[in-house]
Amino acid sequence: MAWSVLGVIVVAALVLSIVGVSLVRRSFPQTEGQVRVPGLSGKVDVLRDERGVPQIYGDSVTDIAKAQGFVHAQDRFFEMDLRRHITSGRLSELVGEAGLETDKVIRTMGWRRVAEAELPTLAPSTRTYLQAYADGVNAYLRGRSPSQASLEYAVLGMQVDDYRIEDWTPADSIAWLKAMAWDLRGDYSDELARARLSTRISPAQIAELYPPYDDANQPILSATDWSPATAMGQRSSAIPPSLAEGTSTVTPPSSSGPVPPRDVASPSAQSAYAAVGRALDAVPALLGRGDGIGSNSWVVGPEKSATGKPLLANDPHLAPGQPGIWYQVGLHCRERSEACPLDVAGFSFSGVPGVVIGHNDRIAWGFTNLGPDVSDFFLEKLEGERALRNGTWEPLDTRREVIKVAGRADEAITVRSTRHGPLLSDVLDTLDDAGERSPVPESQGTSGPGQDYAVSMAWTGLQPSKTADAIFQMNIAQDFAQFREAARSFAVPAQNLVYADVDGHIGYQAPGQVPVRTSAFPGAPPGYWPAPGWDEAYDWKGYVPFEAMPSTLDPAEGFIVAANQAVTASSTPFLTTEWDYGYRAQRIRELIEQDTRDGGKVSVQDMADMQVDTRNQVAPTLVKALLSVPLRGPDDSDQEVAFTREAQDLLRDWDYTTPSDDSPAGAAAAYYNAVWSNLMQLLFNDEVPEDLRSNGGSRYWAAVTRLIENPKSAWWDNRQTAGITEGRDEILRQAQVEARLELTKRLGKDPDDWRWGTLHTLELEHQVLGGESVPGVVRAIFNRGGYRMGGGSSIVNANGWDASEGYATNWAPSMRMVVDLGDLDRSTWINQTGASGHAFNGHYDDQTEDWVKGRQHPWPFTEDAVRQAAEDELTLVPETN
Repeated sequence: MAWSVLGVIVVAALVLSIVGVSLVRRSFPQTEGQVRVPGLSGKVDVLRDERGVPQIYGDSVTDIAKAQGFVHAQDRFFEMDLRRHITSGRLSELVGEAGLETDKVIRTMGWRRVAEAELPTLAPSTRTYLQAYADGVNAYLRGRSPSQASLEYAVLGMQVDDYRIEDWTPADSIAWLKAMAWDLRGDYSDELARARLSTRISPAQIAELYPPYDDANQPILSATDWSPATAMGQRSSAIPPSLAEGTSTVTPPSSSGPVPPRDVASPSAQSAYAAVGRALDAVPALLGRGDGIGSNSWVVGPEKSATGKPLLANDPHLAPGQPGIWYQVGLHCRERSEACPLDVAGFSFSGVPGVVIGHNDRIAWGFTNLGPDVSDFFLEKLEGERALRNGTWEPLDTRREVIKVAGRADEAITVRSTRHGPLLSDVLDTLDDAGERSPVPESQGTSGPGQDYAVSMAWTGLQPSKTADAIFQMNIAQDFAQFREAARSFAVPAQNLVYADVDGHIGYQAPGQVPVRTSAFPGAPPGYWPAPGWDEAYDWKGYVPFEAMPSTLDPAEGFIVAANQAVTASSTPFLTTEWDYGYRAQRIRELIEQDTRDGGKVSVQDMADMQVDTRNQVAPTLVKALLSVPLRGPDDSDQEVAFTREAQDLLRDWDYTTPSDDSPAGAAAAYYNAVWSNLMQLLFNDEVPEDLRSNGGSRYWAAVTRLIENPKSAWWDNRQTAGITEGRDEILRQAQVEARLELTKRLGKDPDDWRWGTLHTLELEHQVLGGESVPGVVRAIFNRGGYRMGGGSSIVNANGWDASEGYATNWAPSMRMVVDLGDLDRSTWINQTGASGHAFNGHYDDQTEDWVKGRQHPWPFTEDAVRQAAEDELTLVPETN
């Protein structure tokens, strides 16, 4: 999300000519020679390879943490500063009034308050690590003006002329983990969407729009890998069975519902739901949002590996941007000891010490989003400053927040909360949805027409947790037992953790703080609908114990695939019903099985090749239906039919891959995806509000697959054509006709000349200075783009796109890595952009072209390999008086 910064640069076209090369280069990092850093106990070596990726060597954990903070600040400080302003609800101080709505929502949730409360609960070693990291950041900032830290400050300074950089603090790092948890939580938008749709479409249609998980796509763990009975047998007798089992109300949605009874005619409730939706949209997608939040990860055991040791692959799918989300780094103690146990490399977040995803000298791990339902919305009945609770009125908790806004007066807001959480429907102006009715249980009766409703949010991320402990503990874990113990602290965001080690073991662990609650409506899973906040029966009852969360070590199948699909076939413990529908995961399984058939083995290159596979798994089903449909409409001429058939013929011999190149498959992919986009419009978007239009992702793949088998579904009737009932074949015909017309206008008359890569492009935009409201000359400084992308939504090479917005890539693999546990120096990695966050620096985007093409770089790990690859060496030395 790029904020509007109107008036930022009146003379933007003269920026470079006025400031010249010196201002552009003044913030570039020093990468050679010697720098004195206060607080170091000894010298620290920072070796950078040809892409500027640093490997840090020191004699103590605190020295290494200081150096990591220093190096992060050298390369990415504006990104760090932007993140802390967002997560503290202080964006308006940096970009002016354009950040005000974001600040209001985040202040209401109180991310920074939670981070500050969380800090003293962490392990002393973690707090020491965080403080050392902050000291390193501040050592870099000492004596630097904003424009010496990053070019962005010089540009923004035209509007925000009195900006001063504050010292970095440990709470700044913790607050970023809250942002990560926010973007990666599960089932929040769908819960609100169903509440709004329940007054517009039938229960059967909602059930078709949210189809059950397809059992043909296998879960991460089979019944032999893990079962509730096994977990129950291992759990402590002190754990109440009710918590270990989650909740008994876990029935998936049935084919005819469930939809809550519509007993209360309440425009107020629907207006509150819409207001919450608008508030959620005001929070920037720092990691990504919606169907695109996912990832691929898989691990192959030694029996199936060409190296005789496990191989582990990971590529998290997040929002693209410039700079990219990840920062590659290595952290090494020169002499390993209990006091200095670090020897780790991988992908870090700028602003957070340690390595988030990567490997040390013994183990490797990858993340994909588990996506459990960890947030619930509660419909609250209000009377002034009181909320109804079990027949009595409780006072709301209130606090005053003052938001400083660059260029104008401060703005104060009042945050109101119930015992469930903050009232998000308060934050922004309500969008009235008059005349609609609010879903509440029949048992609650009917309220009068004047009832005032609000919506509160309960979210695990608003409770202090110890996720920061988990990061450091994972970095030094030496085996699966230690890795699992570290995962115990990984509360939010809950992730699928895949594991491998040099001893030949592979494993999986689902961590996270997952609430136990009861469904508000019979026949619906918990959290499927907003619950009545006035009845304590629907409050959270605790959290699923770690011992009851799914886990396995060395499964009999010899490999594990975790790509956001269902974790297990069991509904206990209840995690969510909102899984990705498993098309990517199933395709990865197929590729592994192909490579290992008849005794074959999987190599490091095979793993990397799988990551860029572009086959569309639902295309065979839809193409069969499309080719069976008569193309002649009631008023069509032979010429018009032939015109459409010329495009349709591209699908007849298509191999269902979606490359960006000039191949026939690229032409077919362009037409297929245009048909898919038009089908979403004709099939779904005529019956839903504009902000709930179909994005075309995995849920819609599953829905369309089932709807093809149900030609009588009400979805096949376009409501925008009054008096006409189209039916399945007519909608499929129209989608093909419209796609032919669309691509003729966009790509030319000859279908053989069409290219998916021409439609499906990627722009890497700067989060503040990359949007359309910023003058083009400034965007050109900070943005990079025009990349032709293959793949797509729910494809292994997951360069996703939103069918409601166009074909542009809006989420993508944020990095890729393959770890070889047989020889860590044979591992490979690639970042989306580059190590540097400084425009014009040689490492700003020097990995992007290889990332687009699916190529990976060598990943040296041992000191000999690192030194051999090093091109620059900077020595940080203690500052002496």
